[in-house]
Parts: sequence; C-alpha cells; structure tokens
Amino acid sequence: MTSPRTASAADERLRRWRLVLGGEGSADGTGRALSGTDAAMDRTLEALYGPYGPGPGPGADGGRSGSREAGLGGSAPRVARWLGDIRTYFPASVVQVMQRDAVDRLGLSSLLLEPEMLEAVEADVHLVGTLLSLHKAMPETTKETARAVVRKVVEDLERRLAGRTRATLTGALDRSARINRPRHRDIDWDRTIRANLKNYLPEYRTVVPERLVGYGRAARAVKKDVILCIDQSGSMAASVVYASVFGAVLASMRTLDTRLVVFDTSVVDLTDQLTDPVDVLFGTQLGGGTDINRALAYCQSRITRPAETVVVLISDLYEGGIREGMLKRVAAMKASGVQFVTLLALSDEGAPAYDREHAAALAALGAPAFACTPDLFPEVMAAALEKRPLPVPDTAA
Repeated sequence: MTSPRTASAADERLRRWRLVLGGEGSADGTGRALSGTDAAMDRTLEALYGPYGPGPGPGADGGRSGSREAGLGGSAPRVARWLGDIRTYFPASVVQVMQRDAVDRLGLSSLLLEPEMLEAVEADVHLVGTLLSLHKAMPETTKETARAVVRKVVEDLERRLAGRTRATLTGALDRSARINRPRHRDIDWDRTIRANLKNYLPEYRTVVPERLVGYGRAARAVKKDVILCIDQSGSMAASVVYASVFGAVLASMRTLDTRLVVFDTSVVDLTDQLTDPVDVLFGTQLGGGTDINRALAYCQSRITRPAETVVVLISDLYEGGIREGMLKRVAAMKASGVQFVTLLALSDEGAPAYDREHAAALAALGAPAFACTPDLFPEVMAAALEKRPLPVPDTAA
C-alpha cells in the first residue's frame, strides 16, 4: 500500500514534469492536469518557450506547422502583463533569466524604449547592458526612466561591493607603504614585535628589535596610480557595468589616483565622470570594433610613475588593431615597472569567449589573462598593488 507521503512525492514529481513539458491537455501522457496558480505559471512559460510563433496565436493548423518560437507578439501591453506575471510567479533570479531569454529569443529590445516597459522589468546587470546599447536610439521620454533603472542597479552593486573593496585595498596600500627604517613615532609596534620574535631573549624576557617595521609618514598622499582600460565592444557589456562601479569606488579612495579609459576603435577618457558611475555608463557606446593597441598607447602616455602604477586591461582580446604593437606596449610597460593585469571578463558569467592566441602571448610576457568575478576583483587589485602573485584561477590562459 502506498503511503500518503509517497503518494504526495509522486504527485509533486508529476506536477514538476508537467510544468517542464508544457503543452496542452495531458502534456505528453503525464496525466497531470494543472489548475489555479500552476496553470497561470504554465501560461507564462508557454508564452516564452512554447511552440507558437510570435503573433496573435496559432494559425488554422493549430500553430504546429510554424517554427518553435514563443508567442508574446509585438504588443507592448501584452508584454507588460507578461512581465508582471513572471514577477508574480517566480523569484527575482528566475525573472532575470526569463527577461534575458525574452530579449534574445523574441527581439524585444525595441520595446525597452518605452517608459512603461522599463518600469515593469526586473533590473539587473544584463538589462543595464541592453539599455546602454540602445540609449543612443532612446526617445527623450524614455531616457530619464532608463537612467533611473541603471542607477538602481549601480547603487545595489555599490552597496554590495564598495565596503569590501575599500577595506581590502586600504590594507594592501598600508602594507605596501611600510618602511623598515621608520622614525620612532612611525613604528608599527605590533608588526615589529612579530617580525622579531626569533630574537626573543628568555633571560631578559624581551625581544631585540633588529628590524623595525613602520608606516610611511605621507599616509594621506597618493600612493598608487590605477588605470582601468575597458573594452566597450558589445560582448563586454556586463564587464563595463562592473568596471564602472569599481572605478567609482577606487576613485573615492584618496590614496589612489584612478583613471578610467574605454575604447572600441576610438579611445575615450571618462576619468572626469568617475564621481558618478551612471554618467560613466552613459558615456560608453557598446558595440563596434576593437583597437587594443591604440587604447594601450593612450594609457601608456598617461603613466608618470611606472613603479607605482597598475594597469588593468579588461577585454576579450579580439584585437582589430596592430597585434605586435599591443604586445610590445605591454612588454614595455612591464619592463618599466608597471603592474599589468589582463581580465578577460569582470562578471559572474563564467568562462568567456576570448582570443586564446593573444591570451597566451600576454601570459608569456608575465601578464596572465583570466576571467574575474566581481567578488574576486578586490583581491586581484590588492595583489597588484602589493606586487605579489595574482590570485589567478586554474582556468586562466
């Protein structure tokens, strides 16, 4: 005899399979009918992932002869209702995936130019990337709404990332500023004692401080220069968003002099807009070609203290400019003392598509290229500032 608990578990499995399979009636033989919330949830999934083409619905043959596409159609009110439905039935993380699929599968980008649509969507980094690629075409009535959406995402990212970034980099800067012949008032006694424990004299119950550890006196002076050089080609949208937020955080630290440069086939210096990452983002123009060599030439021309400079190139390395020139510039910067970091992506997306030949060439120069998550970025920057090995993932080139 089947126990109630076993029967309930079996029914739940059928329910889930029914939602996965979609369709009408018995859903390919599951025999599990849907009703109430489940039926409404199924309709929202069917609209995006179902068999009907983008139009008013099935044709005379029931819609089965067409290609397997979704059925939201081109109506803004209909899409707005669908966006409201998915927010009702699914958690925010799932909503963001479904919105992304709707844009990719159905070509709904044009509808994001309407203010009422923007107000209905669940904002995330990928939506911001889409808006940035569209903002040149936005009507004036939509631009303020778009900025509000972008600002909400940026502020959420700043709240999540800023505190840890500042704390990590402040510690790295303090450690890099320690000196071994400090004046008495600049001695860091805790670290001095730890550094000299081997010189403990039991008979005198004391430590002989052969080496003094202290902080530099110019604690408030600029200690390091940072140049963020960001590829703004369309595939780098999420990286541009995160890099702009981190650029604003770094610019807020007095001990860093931060410069932000974006490029495609041209180069734009957005350093004067770093106080507001939203302005930075709307100053980019996603898409177009890529000339890394030209961008690095500009960055190289702005370096005045090579030994105290960190250059972070964020790019998939698909170079449309002069490959040999790009590599020579990286080699020259490293030879002068610059800490050079190559990030293939700055996002949570996982392994990106990138030019493996160029990545291998940079690695041979001592500039390993790897994808970096936003949570790892502070550690990468701290290592670069302290001139110690980077925390490179195993999948790096």
